[in-house]
Amino acid sequence: IFGGLVWILVASSRVPAPILQGWVMFVSVFCFVMSTTLLCLYICGAHGDSSSWVTLVSGCDKPQDLSPPCAAVLEAYFTYSIGLVSDNPVIMHIYQENIAAVVFAFVATLVYVIHKIFSLLRWKSS
Repeated sequence: IFGGLVWILVASSRVPAPILQGWVMFVSVFCFVMSTTLLCLYICGAHGDSSSWVTLVSGCDKPQDLSPPCAAVLEAYFTYSIGLVSDNPVIMHIYQENIAAVVFAFVATLVYVIHKIFSLLRWKSS
């Protein structure tokens, strides 16, 4: 859910370097789609209570370990640079949208880290 919110907020935010925002969008969409796919497969019973499922989930979490924090830091850096530029009301509205994107990017990162910890604990116990 938080990944989807990051995806929506980053898509609506504006930064001075759009190429880096493209990276942030790629990370948000990739992690959201991967997590949603794994959740749907788990709900459908594709896991079959096998230890290979736990290994698959732990392996799929590897890109999610580093990507969301990098994306969140990039979004935060460019949001900070926008805030320094002007006191124009339009710029401040853009700045507030970017702040929301940054907050949810860090919350999504925290959720992915918590998920990774529980996945590793489950993998260790299987």
